[in-house]
Amino acid sequence: MKRGRPNGKNKTGCFLTAGTVTNTQVTHVQIDNYGPWTVTPEPRREVDLQTLQSRLYADLSQLIGNRGGYVFFSRFDNMIAVTNGLDEDDHALVQESVGNRYPVTMSLSVATGTTPAEALGTATEALQAAGSAQDKSRREILRGRTIDEEFRTDEDLQIAHFDVNDATGKYTDQLNEFDTFIRIEQGYAELMRYMRRAYDSLSFFVGGDNVIAVCSDMDAAEYQDAVDHVREAVDVELKVGVGRGRVAQDAGMAAKHALEECRATGEDVHVDWAPEEPDSAA
Repeated sequence: MKRGRPNGKNKTGCFLTAGTVTNTQVTHVQIDNYGPWTVTPEPRREVDLQTLQSRLYADLSQLIGNRGGYVFFSRFDNMIAVTNGLDEDDHALVQESVGNRYPVTMSLSVATGTTPAEALGTATEALQAAGSAQDKSRREILRGRTIDEEFRTDEDLQIAHFDVNDATGKYTDQLNEFDTFIRIEQGYAELMRYMRRAYDSLSFFVGGDNVIAVCSDMDAAEYQDAVDHVREAVDVELKVGVGRGRVAQDAGMAAKHALEECRATGEDVHVDWAPEEPDSAA
């Protein structure tokens, strides 16, 4: 695993630039040979698999969270972490801790990029190049690159915290739980698709009626565009607070405070930084 300046080309030929606004480091977490393990020597009880997955996610959330990062469960056998501030040794310790606690191992691939989707794409390609997810000979791969401390800034990450407007009044207190879940998931799915397609950003459902997105360099108008799109496409109304930070937890906490401003003022979008002044005419 090689650490280096986020400039020039990485091993897959993608250019990495040291942007002053978003310089995201993403780790692709993948359980090794998980599918075959679940049915060997015979199919395992689903309740045991669900318990293992949830406990592994909880442990990773704590292990990476204690170092300032975020983990999103994705499909559970694959997880996505925002790991700005974690170096190679941190990743190795997380991997070792899991290997000591669980009957399965996991592989990690980390990459950086000027957008979250670019970083994840690079990390995934490197992991795929190491072998299939169901290759029984592939174990505890650790590869990729992290951001050197000298190239990190307090504006590397931009994280948005979306929330459904009055979910309790509109859905929770009006519909049965499954129909409420459908409505929330429709909003999340449309937001996830649109943010990926339009802004190269990654959005994750985190429970209740909340979605956290790891974003490219977006301004308030672009967040308003995303909120408007979801309202028009699936009739789910959102608000969003957005923060910047050196690590995911700093940016995420700033986003939470910005979301509270939305709740207080009724605005759809609140960012935690002052808007840039337009260039004056010559």
